Amino acid sequence: MGVLVGTTIVLLLSINQSFLVERPASGGTLTEGVLGTPAHINPLLATGDIGSGADRDLAALIYSGLLRVDNKGGFIPDLAESYTVSSNGLVYTFKLKPGLTWHDGEKITASDVVYTIKTAQDSRVKSPKRASWDGVGVEQVDALTVRFTLAQPYAPFLENTTMGILPEHIWKNVDYNRFDTNKYNREPIGSGPYKFSRLETTSKDGDDIPVSYTLKSFSSFALGEPHISTIKFVFYNNETELVQAVTSGDVDAINGISPDNARVLEEHGYRVLHAALPRVLAVFFNQSQAPIFADVSVRKALGLVIDKQDIVNKALAGYGMTLDGAIPPGATGYKPADKELSQDDRLSTARALLQKAGWKWNDSTKTWTKKSKKDTQTLRFELATSEATELKTVAQDLKTSWENFGVPVTVRVFATGDLKETIVRPRKFDALFFGQVLGRDGDPYPFWHSSQRRDPGLNIASYVNTKVDKILESARTEPNTSKRATAYQSFQAELSKDAPAIFLYAPEFLYVVPSKVRGVTLGTISTPAERFLNIYEWYSETDNVWKIFTS
Repeated sequence: MGVLVGTTIVLLLSINQSFLVERPASGGTLTEGVLGTPAHINPLLATGDIGSGADRDLAALIYSGLLRVDNKGGFIPDLAESYTVSSNGLVYTFKLKPGLTWHDGEKITASDVVYTIKTAQDSRVKSPKRASWDGVGVEQVDALTVRFTLAQPYAPFLENTTMGILPEHIWKNVDYNRFDTNKYNREPIGSGPYKFSRLETTSKDGDDIPVSYTLKSFSSFALGEPHISTIKFVFYNNETELVQAVTSGDVDAINGISPDNARVLEEHGYRVLHAALPRVLAVFFNQSQAPIFADVSVRKALGLVIDKQDIVNKALAGYGMTLDGAIPPGATGYKPADKELSQDDRLSTARALLQKAGWKWNDSTKTWTKKSKKDTQTLRFELATSEATELKTVAQDLKTSWENFGVPVTVRVFATGDLKETIVRPRKFDALFFGQVLGRDGDPYPFWHSSQRRDPGLNIASYVNTKVDKILESARTEPNTSKRATAYQSFQAELSKDAPAIFLYAPEFLYVVPSKVRGVTLGTISTPAERFLNIYEWYSETDNVWKIFTS
């Protein structure tokens, strides 16, 4: 009898198990280690030179925009229920979801949206977001409807609407002179997936310095309450402390570490997620200061000499993607780099290019020279770059490659601030190894349109091509993504002919996160803070339920 009962129990358990499925459950804590400390947890300030990475991380969790970027680079409704775009591409009308509230329980209305945009536009606030909203009209149609009016069509406009919205009832009484110093930048109230719960500080030189922030899941979040109940941020001063924190178990997840440290952690069994960032690392030629670069054969030959994949392997421990053009991975119009030629083929092609253009190899001086009626040019130049470890390392690799080809190069390294002010802005360089940070849409207009070739424009190669100008002007007003991608590919084809720069690689974002946390999808991200785009779908706890209850 006992055997029969036991067999029956085992059979019932087996049948029961076959009808059960695992699903995410509420609960658990994720502790993030972050470099730096926050001071401006505010979507209008937590960007550019004002906010820190910690500010951006916390703002991404605490605030919501009208739209939210999905993991495929598109947009999904967040605070917005729906939106329409006029046929001329000038008017965007958004309808908010009814019944939404702020973390303090107050209702969210269109008035909050209007207040936020007008505040971003106000020069007294000094928001880095001001340029994105310059010339955009905003008005409240009714309690849940807001309308934006553009002066001219701008295809990437929807990205603007992912900016976090501020609660008007909190901020309208804050004096503009205290906009960046009031307590709501330290104890924020938003409508995002997580709400502020606790701040721990330590005293240093009379100031309270944040040690950690604790956030709790928001049950009324527009996309549903997140599964993970608590997220705690702990702040560290340097990368060594950050890596020690994750290896000792003090924190669960970290980012902002070097590729070498990421590789070591991965080899020791840590889970390292990585995704390409919309960054373009390139060598930009200044034809005005260095006449040798007026010769397109020189520019192309110098590009052929470089083994891009070798640079990615050495400087980024393999965490990067080689580039042949100005459009980074994930951006509209991106085209993967062609397979590189063998070293012998690259060198022989480079030599042939120079020789065809009249350059001769001088065996006595071991340099390339070219005679003209007035003088003799020698192929040598200076390469300027930043003191950042990655850039210095790559600059030295470039120098070695070019000097092995017979082109003497002097590398000049500058502090980042000095590089921008004394080298980039006045265009005082022969060649510059530098990075461009593109937005999600990857609009290359600011970097390559001829109107942007003088400071404060970002066309640092001072590139001028009327055909390219027309392509870029047309593309940024084209609402059809497929047609815009085609236009950007034409742009890159023109750029390839002229070779005003050597496009090298796009680095990857590296995120060490425990295996217990599931549902993480990095997808296409433009900033490290966007690792949290689908945070409300992450989970570490599970329940087993019958299949019939999961439909």
